[in-house]
Amino acid sequence: MEGKEELHKVLADPPPIGGVTVTDLARILAAGPARATAAGLIDEIRKLEDQKSALAARQARLSVAFDLLQRRAQADAGLPAEQLGAGVGAQIALARRESPAKGSRLLGLAKALVTEMPHTLAALETGQLNEWRATLLVRETACLSAADRAAVDEELSPDTGTFSGAGDRAIVAAAKAAAYRRDPRSVTQRAAHAEAERHVSLRPAPDTMCYLTALLPVAAGVAVHAALTRQADAARSDGDPRTRGQLMADTLVERTTGKAGGISGIEIHLVMTDHTLFQGDSEPARLPGYGIVPAGWARTLAVPDLEQTQDEDHAMRIWLRRLYTAPATGDLVAMDSRARLFPPGLRRLIQARDHTCRTPYCDAPIRHLDHIIPWHNGGTTNLSNGAGLCEACNHTKETPGWSAQTMPGPRHTLQLTTPTGHSYHSTAPPLPGTPATQRPRRTRDDGDTAEPPRPLRTRKLRHKAKRTHRTKAVVRSHPVVQPAA
Repeated sequence: MEGKEELHKVLADPPPIGGVTVTDLARILAAGPARATAAGLIDEIRKLEDQKSALAARQARLSVAFDLLQRRAQADAGLPAEQLGAGVGAQIALARRESPAKGSRLLGLAKALVTEMPHTLAALETGQLNEWRATLLVRETACLSAADRAAVDEELSPDTGTFSGAGDRAIVAAAKAAAYRRDPRSVTQRAAHAEAERHVSLRPAPDTMCYLTALLPVAAGVAVHAALTRQADAARSDGDPRTRGQLMADTLVERTTGKAGGISGIEIHLVMTDHTLFQGDSEPARLPGYGIVPAGWARTLAVPDLEQTQDEDHAMRIWLRRLYTAPATGDLVAMDSRARLFPPGLRRLIQARDHTCRTPYCDAPIRHLDHIIPWHNGGTTNLSNGAGLCEACNHTKETPGWSAQTMPGPRHTLQLTTPTGHSYHSTAPPLPGTPATQRPRRTRDDGDTAEPPRPLRTRKLRHKAKRTHRTKAVVRSHPVVQPAA
């Protein structure tokens, strides 16, 4: 009884939670079927998790069926055998709102589950495994032949409860052990092949930081870490006030770039407005390869502290390149060229405008500059007909059945059409200083483009006005009576 009274009291005087009141939360929960008890809520959460796994299994079956249909259609169209299946993963990715690279991985997962690992697929359908743990099993058996992979699948049989209560590491360990027992040579060859996959990548992190990641053979990685640790410990022994982590990071930058500050003959593009640079405006800037950065940080990078740049070793040359945008939309002013290849100046404009690959849901770095309407079909080499794409998306666009064209929009907008006739739209991200009066065009599930929503700023102001009106109404209905003097 006391619990009900407390609940009614909270609902009568709802405190805000992260900007949302308890009343708002209650209204959201009321949209679905109510559960009377906490146990009932947990039961429903578990049921929904099982349904998510079952739907993932259904997506896997549909993906394999779609792949077979597309391969058959491509073969009927006369496509060479080695090119069959091109673009299938990209279409699945667009339908699932994922990047093309992940779409290919999802298609590979689906093929392995449906054709070679029926027990794992059954466990996914019944909720014994989720999609991620099924992916772990598929990944750890990828080096095996189809027969050996099926044998491992039967041996582990996760649908019988083998992995009940097991975590990710336990599943990976069991799969590795089973794979090694079946074919130790393939597992060893897989380790040797992994060395060829070594690379360095860069990902943005919060607060103008980034993750510089190196995938290295274990011996090389341990040696690098030991060298950095040894240098840091030596500096600490000499009285350097920096922490070990800071010293290791600084040493890595210095040894890689040859400069203590990390900037030595390397061109860094920074897109910002003139008001931000010269007048102290707060409009954020954009650092290609990273993303949005604060205005003050951008000014510090562009115009360092003079006291810190007196030393010749710290001197920096700064080149300013002006990019002009249309006042109403923030789109870059067009440039033209009669050449088939994009000239350097136009390439820089397109890269500054697009930032990353223009395929929807793909945020890979730009590797190719593509003619939206191909050159051999009369497409021109200008800013409007150019788009920055990653290498994989550029090759996918050239496969039969794919097409692209520019569309009217608040900024540079292109429409990508797949062989099944589904259309997806991509609008260039806003440049620093773009007025917040329009938003990118939305795409409905049926492929048609919806009208742009009303400005976000307008909705926020309208919502604030409603809240203010309600607050004033409450104040008027409950006036405060001052005590008599």
